[in-house]
Amino acid sequence: MSHKPAVLTSYLITQTEFYVGLSLAISSSLFIGSSFIIKKLALIRLSRNGLLRAGAGGFGYLKEWVWWAGLITMGVGEAANFAAYAFAPASLVTPLGALSVLVASVLASRFLNEKLNLLGKLGCFLCVLGSTVIVIHAPKEEEVENLESLLEKLQEPAFIVYTLLVVIVSTVIVVHVGPRYGHRNVCVYVALCSAIGSLTVMACKGLGLGLKETISGEQNELTNWLTWTFLVLVVIFVSMQMNYLNKALDLFNTGIVTPVYYVMFTTLVITASAILFKEWYHLSAEDILGNLCGFLVIIVGIVLLNTFKDMDISLNDMQGVFRPRRDYLPHKVLLRDDNVRIPRTYGTPDSL
Repeated sequence: MSHKPAVLTSYLITQTEFYVGLSLAISSSLFIGSSFIIKKLALIRLSRNGLLRAGAGGFGYLKEWVWWAGLITMGVGEAANFAAYAFAPASLVTPLGALSVLVASVLASRFLNEKLNLLGKLGCFLCVLGSTVIVIHAPKEEEVENLESLLEKLQEPAFIVYTLLVVIVSTVIVVHVGPRYGHRNVCVYVALCSAIGSLTVMACKGLGLGLKETISGEQNELTNWLTWTFLVLVVIFVSMQMNYLNKALDLFNTGIVTPVYYVMFTTLVITASAILFKEWYHLSAEDILGNLCGFLVIIVGIVLLNTFKDMDISLNDMQGVFRPRRDYLPHKVLLRDDNVRIPRTYGTPDSL
């Protein structure tokens, strides 16, 4: 019996869908970036009141209205982000989360007294530049058009292996690594949030497809068990992310947590999206290179934006780069005729 090779079918994303998803992704970054600062302010108030901190396992932040304001802000941002996944590819929506890092850094300099120096401003520019490159080269086709095709993709061995790896790594961090090293290394809790977050995005994408089909009238997916399964998974995953992200924010500086979380989260989401949705399958080599370059530019921007934020560097300091090298040397040693060493400042007449 002969077997026909599997044929990958795709559907073209309309221009309207693309720009709707893009707009939702950008607005999501604005809300999420603000929520980081609001929740950090709440955690600072909590520590000043002498209550058990989130990093020590406390839940006193649940009594802070400021923290709830931050949670609502993040909820609005996540809702916009969720809606964006229903219209645009995950490999476009997720990298644009870099804009939330930009928003968080700017607001942190205003409300948390965290400096935004020249390198930080350059990092902001690179984040915008990298995001623009990604938008230009983003995928316009998808392999998954509805829940029926998504269910087939979920059963593929590659995605099953990826999911098992995430579950195993997350369990090890929660049970063993987190309690021992979570307070010393920012990557521990952030890695947990990122791994779970990659599955959250996949569940959001599936839930968005179901709701999109239902609202458009194509098919009532509210009666589909898969839609409700995705909803339950989203609630569980987001709750876990919120808990461990709060611990990371309480233990480490916002400027460290935000970029590390972005890099890990985006990398894992792109990996999971490539495995499940095969969004990069129809991209040309130029577009693939453009996406990778855009992502790397954003990473460089985030590093500049946060890693060197404590350095006191301004535009006035950079003016010295364009001065002659001799202006940096305070003096030069000369020998007189009697072999006595005397200092000589640059600009001193050669007749000395």
